[in-house]
Amino acid sequence: MKHAPTAKTKELERRRLKAAKFFEAGKTQVWVANHFAVSRPSAWAWYWAWMEEGEAGLRSKGRPGAPPKLTKSQLKKVEKELLKGPGAHGHRTELWTLGRIAALIRKTTGVVFHPGHVWRLLRDLGWTAQKPETRARERDEKAIAGWVRVDFPRIQKKGP
Repeated sequence: MKHAPTAKTKELERRRLKAAKFFEAGKTQVWVANHFAVSRPSAWAWYWAWMEEGEAGLRSKGRPGAPPKLTKSQLKKVEKELLKGPGAHGHRTELWTLGRIAALIRKTTGVVFHPGHVWRLLRDLGWTAQKPETRARERDEKAIAGWVRVDFPRIQKKGP
């Protein structure tokens, strides 16, 4: 299955096809490499692809790799569920972990993702890793405020 071309792949293909016109006009590989600010091996590869297959040899082969497991609509559905928060999905803490998100993806779309690869989806959605601030359960805010107000000024080093 061929992926839809991106703006970048279209631009790169346009550049290679323009290089073919220069090859037809008798320009050398070195000249093409300098003109397009690419390496000489790239210009050499373009030249031989053009010699063997013509312009068809310089056309984009599409984005490499397997097609995405989730469609754009499935990805939006997952993000909508993520925005509801972990509590809405039965978790005791308000903390998304990669394992929890992988389970949510499986539950929402039926697609299985390894937790170690979920971060790629989050990155594509524009999410970033957030580290929760931890505080001791025994923390006594009143005692801390009293210490800062009374004890700290008493033991703080005084200037000359």
